[in-house]
Amino acid sequence: MIWWGRDMEYFKLRILLIFLLIAEINGEPIVPALCFFGDSVMDAGNNNHLTTLLRANFLPYGRDFIDHKPTGRFCNGKLAADYTAEFLGFETYPPPYLSRIDNESLLLTGANFASAGSGYYDETALIYQALSLRRQLSHYKDWQNRVVAMVGGEKAKEIFATGIHILSAGSSDFLQNYDINPVLNRIYSPPQFSDILITSYITFVEGLYDVGVRRFGVISLPPIGCLPAAITLLNLGSNDCMEDLNDEALMFNNKLNETSKNLVVRFPDLKIVVFDIYHTLLKMIKYPGARGFCESRKGCCGTGTVETSLLCNEVSVGTCPNATGFVFWDGFHTSDAANELLAQSLLTQGIPLIS
Repeated sequence: MIWWGRDMEYFKLRILLIFLLIAEINGEPIVPALCFFGDSVMDAGNNNHLTTLLRANFLPYGRDFIDHKPTGRFCNGKLAADYTAEFLGFETYPPPYLSRIDNESLLLTGANFASAGSGYYDETALIYQALSLRRQLSHYKDWQNRVVAMVGGEKAKEIFATGIHILSAGSSDFLQNYDINPVLNRIYSPPQFSDILITSYITFVEGLYDVGVRRFGVISLPPIGCLPAAITLLNLGSNDCMEDLNDEALMFNNKLNETSKNLVVRFPDLKIVVFDIYHTLLKMIKYPGARGFCESRKGCCGTGTVETSLLCNEVSVGTCPNATGFVFWDGFHTSDAANELLAQSLLTQGIPLIS
């Protein structure tokens, strides 16, 4: 079985290379549009335009990005979403929808609707004054109207149906709400809270399907118990991953997989891929040297234990000079170097969406 698994991975990579070669020859992206939804893992700058403390539009965020300037991305450089766009042949990244877009035609290739602090649970977004998935879906419908105005209904319908739509959410619901909220975790058990999130997920997918989306990817929860801030704040006195939090993530991911299978049964013309980021990231954390990293227990910014958003700033003491050896950039978010590897994994898993 091990060798079959490796052969399958090689086969996927060869298929992917063929797609990429075709895209390069044609000089066009593999798919017509790319749209992102979710939380800070995907947010490319939407929170810059909201009244929220969850921002990353200041250094050292973005120090390794284009022109070494911060954009609102919670990273030292590119997000996995940015690398995904590059790998698929796009010359520009999907712009944050709330930003000023001088060239309206850029929207023809997609947009980014994600917002740091958002989640499946509406109240999570409310706490952090972020864009809930409900509002992100509303902005997406506005985007569709703008595309129709530019290219007409028939062409727009093709873009919506064959473009790829990717969602990453859930980490904020657990780490920044449920796991620290005594009211929530007294009322709901982890499985019950997961069911609430799954109901929201179903509603979101149904909403996209109703407006013509047919290619959809959802990213699983990462090993949230291994994030530096989670270890520091919730596992006092230990430097080990919190297995109970990781168990929460695995339980939710199992529900996400089963629910996605059921959605495909309901909507046979809908392609859904559940991207497994959990095991990909866990391998980087447990065996950093195997992927060229030297540090996986703390982030590069500041002490690397808790700093994120406003706490990760130019005067944060201890920030590393080179983040390429770090799996994490801050207490919650992966580094540019890790994001490139994560995007490679997403791309091979996502072949059904582009084939």
